[in-house]
Amino acid sequence: MINKLHLAMIELYSNDAKRIQHFCKVHSYAKLIAETENVDKKCLFIIETAALTHDIGIHVCEEKYGNCNGKLQEKEGPAIAKKLLEKLGFDKDVSDRVQYLIAHHHTYDNIDGIDYQILVEADFLVNIMESDLSKEATLKAYHTIFKTTCGKTICREMFGI
Repeated sequence: MINKLHLAMIELYSNDAKRIQHFCKVHSYAKLIAETENVDKKCLFIIETAALTHDIGIHVCEEKYGNCNGKLQEKEGPAIAKKLLEKLGFDKDVSDRVQYLIAHHHTYDNIDGIDYQILVEADFLVNIMESDLSKEATLKAYHTIFKTTCGKTICREMFGI
C-alpha cells in the first residue's frame, strides 16, 4: 500500500522533480528513524504515509495564494490527502491521523506522539539541507526540535554538530 501511495504521489507531483525528491527524502529518513526507534507496525505505516503526503497541499497553495508557506500547507493539505487516501483504500483511522499530522507538520509545540515527532524530525533533516540553513539555525533546530536518539544522531553526523 505504501508503494501504491508513493507512486500516486509521484504522479500527483508530475513534472515537479524538486518536490518529488523532497518527499522521497523525508520518507526515507522517517522510515529509518521510526524503525530504529522500534515503533509498532501501525505507527510505522502512519509515519510512512504522512511522510509521503505531508506537503500534498503545496500546489494548491501556490495556485490559490501564490505562496506555499507552512501554515497554508497545513490548511489545504488534509482535504487533498483525505481524497487520495480514500481512493487508495486506506483505513479511516489511518487517514484521520495522517490528516492531523499534515495539518500540524509545521507546528512545533504540543507534538503529541512519536509519529508526529518523527515526521517533524525527518522534514527538518531535509529542510536544513534544502534551505541551506546556517550553522546557528541548525544548532537551534537540533536543540529544540530533535528528541529521538536516531534523529539526533543523524542530525549530528550530517551537519557536524
